[in-house]
Amino acid sequence: MLQNLKFLQSTPQLLQPPTSAAPLPQLHSTCFPILKQFKISRRELTICSNSSLLLLLGSQALESKAKAEESSPNDNQQKEENVATPNPNCSNKVPTKRAFLDIAIDGEPVGRIVIGLYGDDVPVGTARFGSIVSGAAGISYRRKEFVKIMPNYVQHGGLRSYGVDAELAKRSGSNLAVENLREEWEREYEKCPGVKNLAGTVSILVRDPSKPPPKLKLVARKGKLEIDEEEIGTDPNGTEFVISIMDSPELDASSLVIGQVLDGMEVVKRIGQVKTVQENTASPYFRVAKLIGDKRAVVAERGFNRPYAKVVINNCGFMD
Repeated sequence: MLQNLKFLQSTPQLLQPPTSAAPLPQLHSTCFPILKQFKISRRELTICSNSSLLLLLGSQALESKAKAEESSPNDNQQKEENVATPNPNCSNKVPTKRAFLDIAIDGEPVGRIVIGLYGDDVPVGTARFGSIVSGAAGISYRRKEFVKIMPNYVQHGGLRSYGVDAELAKRSGSNLAVENLREEWEREYEKCPGVKNLAGTVSILVRDPSKPPPKLKLVARKGKLEIDEEEIGTDPNGTEFVISIMDSPELDASSLVIGQVLDGMEVVKRIGQVKTVQENTASPYFRVAKLIGDKRAVVAERGFNRPYAKVVINNCGFMD
């Protein structure tokens, strides 16, 4: 073994490349200047191969981007055409029935609101509203109050899911669940682009527009900590409705449009002029109380934008 090693050490010329071999082609990449000397470490080889791979992938990405840009104008034109041509069933809804609401403010009659219902387009929502207006549900909107007045809309409190209202609805077999209304709202939301709650539209609330998203919290269950979602507030029962004074896109994600005001828009504006409890959300005391989960802050928040005067429906029903 030692002799073999001496032989190898004494003949280093055997390891050198022959002088008569053809010269290697010049590589234009700056990663391989050391190839001429045949001295390449693993680190240098890895870096150069990775850079070459990145160059290859970059060139392929540029080619695919160029092809996409060639085909994108046609796709953009098709999208613009789809946006520019809304569904005619959304803009040309025809009322099939007319309902009326006689309004009083602090006991003084102020006029009548006539509402046209889209029975063919939103049958579930109009059936729910019509059954309550006519009293077929065992209970109606008579003597029920408007509970919130916002700059863009007024909101009626609807029926209660407990107490006398729920008992009377149960006797007549009426279901105050909101699931069917949500399914119809989802279909209408996808079918009709743009603002749904335009000035003069009437909508049923399927979600609380002021309800915050669920809050994550740690809960101890069976000796283990689990992450749970804390729901704040309650969802509406499908009997609360809003009338838009102006375009109200903030309601599109929480309400189902069922009709429009045909007559009495001045009465709706009169309701919108009633003085309300001012919001106090900017107060640092309110912010801290809500942050720590103080129930008094939740109760106070419910009172924001409530009218000082009593705005009620004296009478309601169908006109046809």
